[in-house]
Order: sequence, then C-alpha cells, then structure tokens
Amino acid sequence: MLALPILIPLLMAILFLGPVRKPSAMRAAALGGAVALLFVSVGILQRVVQYGIISFQAGNWPAPYGITIVADHLSSIMLLATSCISLIVLIYSFGSMPEGKRSFIYYTLFFTLNMGVNGSFLTGDLFNLFVWFEVMILSSFVLITLGGEPEQLRGGLKYVIINLFSSFLFVAGIGLLYGKTGTLNLAHLAHILQNSDRSVLIHSSAILFFAAFSIKAALFPFFFWLPASYHTPPVAITTLFSGLLTKTGVYAMFRVFSLLFTEDRGQWQWLILVFAGATMVIGGIMAASQYDIRRILSYHIISQIGYMVMALGIFTPLALAAGIYFILHNILSKAGTFMVAGVIHRQTGSFDLRSVGGLASKTPWLAFLFILPAFSLAGFPPLSGFFGKLFLVVAGFKAQHYLITGIALLTGMFTLFSMVKIWMEAFWKPEPENDDARQPGERAPALMIVPLAVTGLLIIVIGFASKPVMDFLMEAGRNLADPSAYVQHILKLP
Repeated sequence: MLALPILIPLLMAILFLGPVRKPSAMRAAALGGAVALLFVSVGILQRVVQYGIISFQAGNWPAPYGITIVADHLSSIMLLATSCISLIVLIYSFGSMPEGKRSFIYYTLFFTLNMGVNGSFLTGDLFNLFVWFEVMILSSFVLITLGGEPEQLRGGLKYVIINLFSSFLFVAGIGLLYGKTGTLNLAHLAHILQNSDRSVLIHSSAILFFAAFSIKAALFPFFFWLPASYHTPPVAITTLFSGLLTKTGVYAMFRVFSLLFTEDRGQWQWLILVFAGATMVIGGIMAASQYDIRRILSYHIISQIGYMVMALGIFTPLALAAGIYFILHNILSKAGTFMVAGVIHRQTGSFDLRSVGGLASKTPWLAFLFILPAFSLAGFPPLSGFFGKLFLVVAGFKAQHYLITGIALLTGMFTLFSMVKIWMEAFWKPEPENDDARQPGERAPALMIVPLAVTGLLIIVIGFASKPVMDFLMEAGRNLADPSAYVQHILKLP
C-alpha cells in the first residue's frame, strides 16, 4: 500500500502520454486517479492509527542498504491532505481551464507533481528526498509556463533558477553528510549522530539544508521568487501550488531537523524563530500593500509559512502538533481563497481590486464562500484557522517564547486587514463604471463553485473537530520531539 501513492500518479502520467485525447475521457481518467489516491491515503492513515509507524523496503533490502518507504503520523496526515486538495483542485480546473488539444500535458504534470509530493512525504532517505524534489521542480516549472504567455515565462524563469540553486545547496549538504557518516538513510543517520561525538561535524550540512528548505518553503529572506511567479499561471495551478509546494519544504524541515540536528538544538531553535518571525511580519506587510488579489494571497502564503516554522522553533510536542494542524488549515484556507479569486476573475474579468466591486449584492453565495477561508486565515472562531493560531499561541506561552508569540498575534492583524481589504473592495463597494482595464466577465460554472463549497465545509469540520484532530496530531508531535520509535522501527532495533 505504501508504494501506491507513488505508483498511481506514475501510471496516470504515463496514461495521459498515450493516444487518449478525448477531453471527456481525460477528465474521467484524471478524476478516477485522484479519487484512487484519496482512498489509498485514507487507507494508509487508518493503518498508521491502528499499527503506528509502517514501512516498506524496496527489493526486500534491509535498511539502511535499500530504499525505505515509511509512513508515520506526520507523513500519513500530509498524504491525506495532499490527495484531498488535489482532488478538489482537479475538479475546479475542469471548470476554470479551457480544454485544448494539449490539455493532456496538464493532467500528466498534475500527476507527476503529485508523485513528487507523495514521494517526498514517504521517503526514508535524503537522496530520494532530493530526487522527489527534482520531480516537483520539473513538473511545477512546466505548469507555471503552461500557456506560453510572456509573464508566465518570466515568472517561470525566476522560479526554476532559484529552485535549482536550492537543489544545489541540498545536494551539497547531502554530499558532505554522506562523507562524514557513510549513510543517507534518515533513521540510520539519526542513530549514528545520537550515539557518537561526530554530531558537531554536521553543522555545515545543517546550514545548507536550512537554506535549501527555506527556499522551497519561501522562508525569509528566500521568499522573493514566490510572489514573482505564483500569480502568473492559471488560478487552478496556483491553487495547487499554494496547497502543496511550500508545504513540502516545511515538511522537510520538520523531518530533518527533528531527526538529525539535535546537537546544540537551542541554537537552532533561536535561529529558526528569528527567521519565522521575520517571515510572518514581512509577508503580512507586503500583502497589505497589494491590490492584485493573487499577489495579496501569494504574500500571505509567505506570512503563513512563518507560523508553521515557528512551531519547529519552539519544538515541544504541543507546538509541533499545532504546527501540523496549522499546515492542514492553511492548505484548505489558502486553496479556498485562491479559488474565490478565480471565480472573481471569471465573473468580472479582472484580478485588480480597484476594477471590481458590488459582488456581495450580485453573488451573495460567493461572498459567503469567500468569508469562510478568508476569516479562517484571519483566525476567526469557530473556523479551523482560529484553533490553529490558538494552539500555537498556547504552545508559545507554555514554552515561554513570548516574543515570537507576540509577533504571531501582531501578524494576525495584517492578515485580517488584507482579508477585509479584499472584502471591502471586491464585495462591498459599488461596481466601478467604464473601467477599460477590465475584460468582459461571464458566469462561473458549477465545477468552479462545488470545490469552493467543499473546501468551506472542510474548514468548518476541522474547526469543530479540532480536539480529535489534535489528539491524533499530538502523537505526531511526540514522535517528532522524540524520534526513537521511528529509528527503532526502520532499523529493527531492540
């Protein structure tokens, strides 16, 4: 079962490279593949709940000599969130992206991107983590430039250059680490470094990994590539990126820094908290100054990454569990706001807030569907974002990290300001007259509305089910804070 989240998208990508070109057949096949991924993710999560950590050794080679595929509480919940948002975005793209002769490329890249993301969550060694990151970079670069518009090409060029630099840093860190330890299996590395005096020698790798993962997660000061590229592709693709790509960088930070870099943890925590606080504030301020909806939301991706990394900096079981909860909330809420932006553009012909207005009276259902993800991002109860921030604030106060907790609360005001700004400009103010910059709009199809409604429902459900969700995530937090069970399971230690 653990191989299926990688094999299913691989087979689907190959399928779309075949002779099938009929739009209805491609949609049906893509939908079937996405649903299959969702069912497999639910099955893996159920196994983890029942048995704890589960793993698979490719070719029956024992760790650390073979390729290890492993799922614990963290990776299983990330798999489920990924498959869920991928299915939602796929349905949304049916209504928002035109069916052309080369639309099979979109479906191929959609599944190769999912394959890279799933592989990153499931891999048990650093080299394969690098491989899956490269799969994601290739897929996302082509998706960003899909359409060939000059703005897309400029954004895609910036995206691929900075991410290739990130890959260079990552592989350099991998090479240094292998030269010092002779292994790249995560569990084996953790076992070696926890039982020797060589852990001080890996600080160079830690710095390279931190820089590489910070670029992929869009952490300060490496975030500039994201707002320069995320607003260029079709909204469905941007929505997919907002839910998946930066979260893999955060996941890699959680996994690697909890397993390997335990020596001088206090110093690493201080550094991580400084970068997390700067990311929150700068992303929030930049978002508040924008008028293009996509740019506002892109900068808020950056700001929200700071909250997730803040949990890693605090590094208590409660903080780590709260950080994972916040990731789940953000995947849904950010996807919801981007999908609303797509509907606004479809109906008004513009993403510029100065060119739109009056949507609250014209389409009250869209106003409601915007309020759910937007107010969740701002932290209003009883939506999921309120509990995500509440758990992080409680964890920060309990760990006596008062400064970063205060910064998190202050940044929430910037988020609220930006969401209210979109509401006032797009929904509340009267519609501008005779705006030459705005293209004629059209009615949004049901395939764009249904995914929005489902996302809003999930935001409400996760908010009301915050206690059982956090009970599960607390186990993930404890496993990250004390990874001995992970190491023992993979290496078959007594």
